Amino acid sequence: MITKMKKLTFLVYHKEYEAFLGQIRELGVVHIVERQSGEMDDSLQQFMQKRTLYRNMLRNMYLLADKQPQEVVHKEVSADALVKEYEDLQMRIQDFNQQLPAIDKDISQMEIWGDFDWNGIRRLESSGWYVRFYTCPEKDYDEAWNEDCNALIVKENGGHLYFVTVTPQSSGPDVEPLRLPSMGLSELNRRKADTEEALSKAVLELKEFCKSNYRTLEEADLQLQGDIDLLKVKLNSESLAEGSVVVLEGWVPEDSEAEVRTLLEAGGIYYEMRNATREDNAPIKLKNNAFTRMYEVLTKMYGMPDYAEFDPTPILAPFFSLFFAFCMGDAGYGLVLIALGFFLKKRMSESLRGMMNLVITLGIFTAVFGAVLGTFFGVSLFDLELPEGMKQFMIVGKIGETTYDKQMLLALIIGAVHICLAMTVKAVGQTVRFGFKESLSAWGWLLLVVGFICTGGLSFFKVISEDVSTWAFIVIGGVSAIGIYLLNNIHRNVLINIGAGVWDTYNMATGLMGDILSYIRLYALGLAGGMLGGVFNQLAFMVNDSAGPVLGWLFCGLILIFGHSLNIAMSCLSAFVHPLRLTFVEYFKNSGYNGKGEAYKPFTVVKNK
Repeated sequence: MITKMKKLTFLVYHKEYEAFLGQIRELGVVHIVERQSGEMDDSLQQFMQKRTLYRNMLRNMYLLADKQPQEVVHKEVSADALVKEYEDLQMRIQDFNQQLPAIDKDISQMEIWGDFDWNGIRRLESSGWYVRFYTCPEKDYDEAWNEDCNALIVKENGGHLYFVTVTPQSSGPDVEPLRLPSMGLSELNRRKADTEEALSKAVLELKEFCKSNYRTLEEADLQLQGDIDLLKVKLNSESLAEGSVVVLEGWVPEDSEAEVRTLLEAGGIYYEMRNATREDNAPIKLKNNAFTRMYEVLTKMYGMPDYAEFDPTPILAPFFSLFFAFCMGDAGYGLVLIALGFFLKKRMSESLRGMMNLVITLGIFTAVFGAVLGTFFGVSLFDLELPEGMKQFMIVGKIGETTYDKQMLLALIIGAVHICLAMTVKAVGQTVRFGFKESLSAWGWLLLVVGFICTGGLSFFKVISEDVSTWAFIVIGGVSAIGIYLLNNIHRNVLINIGAGVWDTYNMATGLMGDILSYIRLYALGLAGGMLGGVFNQLAFMVNDSAGPVLGWLFCGLILIFGHSLNIAMSCLSAFVHPLRLTFVEYFKNSGYNGKGEAYKPFTVVKNK
């Protein structure tokens, strides 16, 4: 459900404004109305840029710290000093990484000539003998150079000759001499080794820096976020009476009204407080029981409800669990999810433990519904020698003498119920927001769809006679047509209403059947997972029969563990994505849910989770 909100307007003397903001921030229940528009304030812009820098740096530091930073905060170290040291270390590493390719290039160039001492060559030059290094295509090499220039071929590679000349003058063959590195091969190799060692030390130093200072920068980021929130509140306030009085607006949950009044009255602050109306753009704070609260994360993924809408989470929770269990379709896999949830719950941070509660809950639904579908780790429970009292609760096999599967019919029935419930929510929601007269079209469609489904079902199972069902269809259709075609908008001309009703009929006829048929994916995914689990079982025991008693059981166990682990992983992915789609598309579309509400974000002291 959506928590009721109170609209709050403060009127504060400007000299008391800073102290007042500190009190409101410490209380941590007031959602400040944002009025900032146009260009961002320079101070706020600088803070936002610095926060982006901090968060990018924190993300990189967390990875460099191997996701295990030390739980130490160095109060004496400033965030700016941490940023500078981090950037200096990164620059050193980048410099070393740039040096290595250049050294490798020099080494590859010198490997052709081998290892020699450049000092010896310089001593020859001081004596009047010049050593030059050349390369040319083999066909262009002149044998006369051997006598005229004391040329000596060092290497032949790929049709090219590499040679040196020793002449008593600086001139030589009519070929451009090579410019070789100023260091010998052994010296270059030593330089490369030293650079690689320095790079390794710099990387290790950076990792140790990240492990040691991650929490320190995290605290600085939280402090900066608090400064940003405070500055935003100041920018969203309005000065009156030549700046002597400051006006600020906010929202307070109804259950926090008493403590806010106590604080304001104790400080002598003038304020006005009233109930939020449906026309107000009040922030949304969800308030649900422990079971439903686990599924609020799914609602927030789509978008918060408007203050005038209903919270979809109480309906989303049981149906999403049912859809998930249907897609998994295996009682054994449900037990694995339960065990995995309890195992990870003790090893994860407090913020993620709620997700493990959701995993455990979905595992319970899967275990129970998987037993109803008659599958346990790919084995058909219905084919085992179980008591008939247990088998009568299993939904397996075909419907009577037909070729239709019971589980497929169950998926369609669940889909029809889900869609009808969505249409009921839409009709009730429109009635609450706009009144009964403005929602006659929604009620007409609800009566038509639900009435026809119920009448058709009763007639199919012979509960009512064919004559009764015929008259029921006529009466339901006639009453529904009044709301759909004549009274869909009481402020318009009847002919326009008829045209709008025909258009709605086209949309419903093309969309509603497709929406209900979409729920067959529940049956298809559960069937696919069960069949794949059965294939792994057959493969494992075939190997067991052919490989002998010792190796057979070993390979059998490995195939079962690997196969079912893979199947569980794929089934979990499908069982999350497709029920989410059925909720976000089929249900939300037919319930008229928009999800454009603003989440409740109280002005409070930012704390590390």
